[in-house]
Amino acid sequence: MGEEPRHDAYAALRERDYRLFVGGWFPASMGLQMQAMALAWEVYQRTDDPLSLGYVGLCRVLPVLLLALPAGQIIDLVSRQRVLVLTQVAFAIISLGIAVACLTRAPIALLYVLVVLSGCARVFNGPVRSSLLPLLVHKDAFHNAVTWNSSAFHLSAMVGPILAGVIIEHAPRWSDRFAGTAAATPVYLLTVLSCLTFAVSGMLMRPRAQETIPRAGVSVGMLAAGMLDGMRFVWRDKIVLGALALDLLAVLIGGAVGLLPVIAEDVLKVGAFELGVLTAAPYAGAVLMGLYLAHRPPFRRAGRALLWSVAGFGLATIVFGLSKNLWLSLAMLFLGGMLDNVSVVIRHQLVPLRTPDALRGRVSAVNSVFIESSNELGKMQSTGVQAAIEALAVARGLAVDAARPIGAVGSVIVGGIGTIGVVLIIARVFPSLRQLGPLREVAADSPPIVKAPGVPNIPA
Repeated sequence: MGEEPRHDAYAALRERDYRLFVGGWFPASMGLQMQAMALAWEVYQRTDDPLSLGYVGLCRVLPVLLLALPAGQIIDLVSRQRVLVLTQVAFAIISLGIAVACLTRAPIALLYVLVVLSGCARVFNGPVRSSLLPLLVHKDAFHNAVTWNSSAFHLSAMVGPILAGVIIEHAPRWSDRFAGTAAATPVYLLTVLSCLTFAVSGMLMRPRAQETIPRAGVSVGMLAAGMLDGMRFVWRDKIVLGALALDLLAVLIGGAVGLLPVIAEDVLKVGAFELGVLTAAPYAGAVLMGLYLAHRPPFRRAGRALLWSVAGFGLATIVFGLSKNLWLSLAMLFLGGMLDNVSVVIRHQLVPLRTPDALRGRVSAVNSVFIESSNELGKMQSTGVQAAIEALAVARGLAVDAARPIGAVGSVIVGGIGTIGVVLIIARVFPSLRQLGPLREVAADSPPIVKAPGVPNIPA
């Protein structure tokens, strides 16, 4: 046996197109993270209702659930580079609308509508980035690109909420127009600029030619059938299905992020800046883990690493729920972010490597349904459980102000326990995932692609 090639921790960063990609994606991602934190803060300040945070998540995820499959088909039919640019322009226009709505103190209903429109752009954002990335880097550098991508995202998600918190707290000092919840307006305007930055860098990239379905002679019925190819592929590939199901169920049940504004204000008794720091803590842990993963060879037992990392995330979530100390809460969020990034890196390498290029848009769209529904519906689920526990506490004689933190803490703890239970179930149901070895070998036994009747140019 020959020696394994020496690991290059900066292989992807040496390639021009990847530098343009990550250089544009980082500020755009940071802007969107700032906007998400500011929206959560503004909505909670204006409604004083934890369920309103769940409604924001629901508005984000509904377009994904409804439009993901046709979006994946479009990504495989047309230039992915063009779709990427148009998506960032759409984000910029919607963020400008949110800024105006915030400054004029428009009804909350209008903010929900704008969040729905942003969700429509998100339908394309994740899948087009995932399917475009393999066309920007050499095959040997793909593992490294995914790791640096994860680090860039988590760094942006760490810096974004903190910066948003600083801006919100200091905005009234800069201008009387930014008093009250209008203090979030500058955050939304920065998001406009950041998304336009990615649009410009996207136009400068020179990706390799993608495999597309020829549009000539393809009927509407054939295209409709082709939209399901991604789902068929995922269903047949039990390793991919197990990995996606693990992420979906673990985050759906164990997501505590949706309750952070409630935990910050009602449990830890801290303000907007500390909320920004709490929101950033998981991403700080993910950045540290990402840097470590970039400098070490890929996992030899990727399946076990994936399962253990998610179980550890569940345990950290339980301790976070029990904590009433800001520093312990930060430490658990930090640890949870480190462990979560292990699963993110493994999953984001696994899915594209096992998917042929002609199907990557549709499979990435299916993946986005799992990701977005778990993240946003997880927030809705956690706020729903919180409301139920709060109502039970009120029924037993507690005042609403005393019952609300009990509901939030109970929801987080139940979610952490549920996450560990999900790991045990997935490990049992999908033994091929548990036995998964080095990721560089996952494409070798990739199952045949199931072809929708009549759809041409998809290898079987």
